[in-house]
Order: sequence, then structure tokens, then C-alpha cells
Amino acid sequence: MPVFEKFKMPDAGEGLTEAEVVVWHVSVGDRVEVNQPLLEIETAKSLVELPCPFAGVVTELLADIGQVVEVGAPIVVIDVDPDGAPDQLVEALAVTEVAAAALGQAVPRPPAEETPRTSVPIGDLEAANHAGLAGSGIEGGVADDAAAAAGAGAAGAAGSGAVLVGYGVSAAGSARRPRVGMTPIGADLPVVSTAPSASAALAAPAPAAHTHPVLAKPPVRKLARDLNIDLSSVTPTGPGGIVTREDVLAHVERSAAAVLATYPGDEMPWLDTGTVSADGRQTRVPVKSVRKRTAEAVVSSAFSAPHVTVFQTIDVSRTMRLVEKLRNDKEFADVRVTPLLIAAKALVLAVRRHPEINASWDDERQEIVYKHYVNLGIAAATPRGLVVPNIKDAHRLGLHTLAVEIANLTATARTGRTSPADLSDGTITITNVGVFGIDTGTPILNPGEAGILAFGAIRQQPWVHKGKVRSRWVTQLALSFDHRLADGELGSRVLADVAAILGDPAQGLVWG
Repeated sequence: MPVFEKFKMPDAGEGLTEAEVVVWHVSVGDRVEVNQPLLEIETAKSLVELPCPFAGVVTELLADIGQVVEVGAPIVVIDVDPDGAPDQLVEALAVTEVAAAALGQAVPRPPAEETPRTSVPIGDLEAANHAGLAGSGIEGGVADDAAAAAGAGAAGAAGSGAVLVGYGVSAAGSARRPRVGMTPIGADLPVVSTAPSASAALAAPAPAAHTHPVLAKPPVRKLARDLNIDLSSVTPTGPGGIVTREDVLAHVERSAAAVLATYPGDEMPWLDTGTVSADGRQTRVPVKSVRKRTAEAVVSSAFSAPHVTVFQTIDVSRTMRLVEKLRNDKEFADVRVTPLLIAAKALVLAVRRHPEINASWDDERQEIVYKHYVNLGIAAATPRGLVVPNIKDAHRLGLHTLAVEIANLTATARTGRTSPADLSDGTITITNVGVFGIDTGTPILNPGEAGILAFGAIRQQPWVHKGKVRSRWVTQLALSFDHRLADGELGSRVLADVAAILGDPAQGLVWG
């Protein structure tokens, strides 16, 4: 007989307590194997693909796309003993469930019993058929009471359409933007109406909506025709539901405001999960995931660590010549060599010469924690926001290996696949603002780090070289540091060392 297992939202690590469901890779009725991808979730740090811990048949999905689920909450139910009930039973139960939703009826669900077990055998075929429908509130506690009630409420809501229980429909009636490239689960199901049987319900066409006559006086109707306004789209405020002249003019004003509010950025991904205001001029987007974590981090850092920033403008013409030589070197043919690589190496060498900057402040214990390793953070701009993964033990890496690690780290970050481990325990960071054509900035420290280097754009500028004004490659550097851990002298020496290596990379051989 069938045995149902609930897969709960796992702990993604690093203190994260919740995650958002981005996309399901399976549907109800699918057979799954161990380690087969079930779904993708988005944490406050990265996208994570969750593998299936069981083999069997999916009987219920307990979380919608876009839903934020707490760690430990069940998200999917799997029959790990599908041979105990024929496939026809699973199909029949799913069909019955869809039919019940189409009829606007709640699926009968006996109350779940408290039990510490997560694997509950179901009774014989007759009992299972009587109890319910494909893993929704089946006797023995397959689904939690709250999840079962939410699923039943979504299925029984008027006008919710035919959706499988457990998938749910947004309870809000506001204009909710769908995710780009995402098709909500159940969206391809047919709209069904009252029918004497499940099969007939699935096949029956949706009834035509009843249209009530619009009440309006002849002058108002003429005004609507002149303005090319459909009176049925106008909200009436007159007595007895009559559309007035003021109603038509107000409708025109709202429509004009919505048109004026439209601009090319309206369809950008950062608006996908937002709720549009009635006049179309604003979109409110919940703060979550990377943006939420970034906001928390920068606020915590800005108001706990006293920031000091020092600047230096330098001639990096020799670094540019080195980059060109390395690009033509067969030893570096498999990696992308950029000035950022030399800057990263220079920062690592500067930290080795001034290890005091490689520290963190423990406010709770009132201690300074000096790190005997360099985990070099590289700030990466991604479609999901700013993330700062770090290269572990960067002080041990040669120039070629460092180039490989930078390439792998940034590529992974841009796809949203950075693991929580790669985002934690950084010791010092470099941010390449020059890639955006920016000369410099005053970067905010990553929490728990004492320094961050901003590497500006490299430009050809007039520069005094050997007593003559020549065209040279010039850039600006900015180093922000925690004044609790580093005095102005230490911060200035670290920046000066970075500048010295970028000005003459051969200096790195002396200090390396």
C-alpha cells in the first residue's frame, strides 16, 4: 500500500530561515528518482536547486511559485511506494480533485492527526478513495492542517479556476506581475464548469459570462462614443448604478495617467513581482532575497563600523603592458586576463605585508579577530543584485590559478548559483567600479571585514612621465577601512602598496 513522505524545506545554511520557490521541475503524477531536481529556490544569497530525497510519485505540491517558505515547512508530498496503488488511482484522484475545484467545492479533508512520523501508510483502496484526493489531507497527517486548509481554500474560491489543490491561487485581487519566463503551475489546465462526472467536468467548456446592460443617459453614451470609451469598462457612481458624465471623464483621466506612466523600464525583471497602483504610476515590489540581505548588510556595516576612505591616482601603463603580454602567453591561453587580476594580486600581497588589515571586530566579546588567511571577495553585479563571493585562501594561489578562480566565481555569481559557503567568511574585498566607466567611489565594507578596495576605470590621460607630459594609462584607487581596526597610517600604507604594484608589477616579485 502507498506510503507518503513529506519533503520539507531544507536549511540552506548561513542562518537563512526562508526561501522563495522560483520554479517547479515536476508536477503531480510525475515519477521521480533520488537526486532528481525537484525545484529551484531563491534564498537571500543565491539560487539553489533542490534534489529529490525520495523515489516515487509526486502526489502534491504544497508551495506556489513565488511563495516564501520557512525552513522546515513541507513543500512536496511523494508516494514512495507507488506500486501499492495502481497509477490509475493516482490519475483518478487527481481528476476528482480538479473536478471538485471546478465545481467550486472544497475537497473533503478529515482532520490531520498529530503524529511524529513523516511516512504514513494509507489504508486500503476504498479508504483512500473515500478520504481524499491524491495526497491532500489524507488520513494519517500527510499534509499539515494549515497547508491543507490553504489548498482547499484556494481550490474552493469563487472564480479561481481549475487548479490542483496545493498549487493555490493568489488571494489578492490586485494586478500581480508574473515572473518573466515562468508559467504558473496549473495555468495550462482547462477552465471547467459544473458537470455530473469528473471526465465530463474536464471536457465541458466554460460558460459565457452574463453581461448586464450598462445604465447611462443618451448624452453620456454620446460622450463615451466620441471618446471611444467602452461604457462597460467605466465604474458607475450614479444612483442605481448609472454611469455619469463625471464617471466617463474620470475613466479617461485614469487611462491617460496609466499611459503617461508607461516607459521602457515597465517590463524590467525587477518589476515582475510588484503590485501596480490603480493609476498605473507606481509599482510596489516586496523587499526580499538578495536585495533584502544587501540592505541589511550595508545598513549594519555603515552604522556599526566607522568608515574612512583614502584615494590615490596612479599611472598603470606598465600593468597594461603586462596584461597584454599575459594575453599572448600560452600559459594563460585558457583564462581571461584583465587589469582586475593584477589588482587582486596586488591587494593580496599588500595584505600579506600588512596583516593587521586582515581582521574583524567582535563587538559582543570585545575582541579583534586576526585572520591568518586571505579569502578575497570579488563584488559581482548580477540580475538579482550585488553579491560578494570570495576566493578561499587566495594568498596561496599563483597568478594563473587566481585568474581561473576569478572567472569561475564571477560566472557562477551571474547565474545565481553561488553557494552560501562561497559567500561567507570573506576577509577583504575588491570592487571593480571601473567596469561601469566610474573613476572611483567610497565603498561600504562587507560586514565582518576591515577593508574594501574600489578599482576605477583605466583611461588614457596626460601624465608627467620622466619630466615630460605624455599620454599614459591612469586609474584611481579608493580603500575604505574600519577605523576601529585600522588607523589612517595603516590604511594609507595598504593602498600605497597596491598602487606601487599596479604602477610597477615587478615590485610584486620583490614582495611576493
